[in-house]
Amino acid sequence: MPVPFSAVHRARTLLRQYLPVTRLVAAPSLSRITGAKLFLKLETDLPTGSFKPRGALYALSLNLSRRNISEVIASSTGNHGAAVAYAGKMLGLPARIFLPKNPNPVKRARIAELGAEIVLKGALDSAAAFELASAYAKKKDVYFLNDATDPDLPAGPGTIACEIMEQQPDTQVIYIPIGDTALIRGVAAAAKHLSPSIRIIGVQAEQAPSYYLSWKHGHAISTETCETIADGLATRMPDEGNVGDIRELVDDVQLVTEGQMLRAVRHLVLEEHIVAEPAGAAATAALLQSAERNKTIVALVTGSNISPEVLQRAVCGEG
Repeated sequence: MPVPFSAVHRARTLLRQYLPVTRLVAAPSLSRITGAKLFLKLETDLPTGSFKPRGALYALSLNLSRRNISEVIASSTGNHGAAVAYAGKMLGLPARIFLPKNPNPVKRARIAELGAEIVLKGALDSAAAFELASAYAKKKDVYFLNDATDPDLPAGPGTIACEIMEQQPDTQVIYIPIGDTALIRGVAAAAKHLSPSIRIIGVQAEQAPSYYLSWKHGHAISTETCETIADGLATRMPDEGNVGDIRELVDDVQLVTEGQMLRAVRHLVLEEHIVAEPAGAAATAALLQSAERNKTIVALVTGSNISPEVLQRAVCGEG
């Protein structure tokens, strides 16, 4: 079921204790290119450099009020892992994060800095990391905070919509990257509650199109691989319930190439002085190809944890 607005309201009350309101800034260079009145919502303002602490803090806090938890765990390509580590630290719980082999070094460093235990052994990819985490979660009082399927978590990112509508009440369109869908489900449900006519555009990596295909065809469609430079969008096996929600809430889903994301990273750095990782720049990449005109549009910049190598590729114009 789509996220109830009452849950988003509760999440906002809780998150005020831990997180700042992120900035909504005008993007003059993008407005000139697109002919729209364009704003960027900078989730990079949050403590771990991505939007993910919103959901992790809310879900962990809610579950602590329901039952005994001795340890919180997650499987992640990086940003969710850092968010769970941060939530554990804020709420006084040890965290254990299962990462795939060769994770983004910037994201791994963030997780380590937050004091979480990192598990890499045996996890060749994200699916293997998930299986290891699922097995470990069978231990007593271990809470597996899975951002793809946790029923409470999307209300956290749903608070982004509340902030946007207060900061720019005439917003007509929001562009949102799609990874595991918790972000777009939360934001879309809250935004449409506050402004029923608002349009929600999802953005996926062309090389990881599982939710694009699923949204288009009306049922979960897995892909054999999801090898994209945007590790935050690397989802291969959609959840059927999530597909139903985005079919109900999302007006369009667009694909962006690896090169388009790199060029968006470059544009944000050089023209707007904003650092974003490829997944964080995906909404901007879609806007740079968009035919939207004369509308007030917000694009989410969802993460800044870019590796030095990828940042160099983007800035030097590679790809």
